[in-house]
Amino acid sequence: MKIVGQEAQGAQQIHEEDDSTSLCSMFAGNESFGIDTGKIREVLGKREKLERVPMAPAFVAGVVPYRGDVLTTVSFRALLGLPESKEAGCVLVLEDRDGEERFGLMVDAVGAVVTVSRRMLEANPCTLEAKCKWLFDGAYKMPNGLMVQLDPQKLRPSRLAETGMFKQGVTGENA
Repeated sequence: MKIVGQEAQGAQQIHEEDDSTSLCSMFAGNESFGIDTGKIREVLGKREKLERVPMAPAFVAGVVPYRGDVLTTVSFRALLGLPESKEAGCVLVLEDRDGEERFGLMVDAVGAVVTVSRRMLEANPCTLEAKCKWLFDGAYKMPNGLMVQLDPQKLRPSRLAETGMFKQGVTGENA
């Protein structure tokens, strides 16, 4: 097993499985992010348009049908303060620790699964604004730049609404 990040130390090292974690890479704008693969229930793929929710906070991209349910989907671009993309985005189905709340996360694209050493996780950069620091668990230095690790628990629509940090507007005709 090759663990990303060990090349910088001059030798490939093999660590115990407890030391490594698998992250699904995803993208918003030009930045790469990662979520623990164990937190992802399914990747639904590209979606042109989601069904909008009138008077919902701007971070709610809309709803998407999922196995007989309707999932509230969070726009990651909106959380980061990026403008809406004209391209179709990918929806990942995430669930909380207890499996009680399932929701979608709309990102620009989904990449590969990357295995990294947990020891390589560094603190959030001090240059991040407060709401971004709140969303992120830290960053991994990758050969092609930083991969910021997201905390799926904090991406839950109910949790985002509770914080009050992401109330930059509402969607809908009367907004």
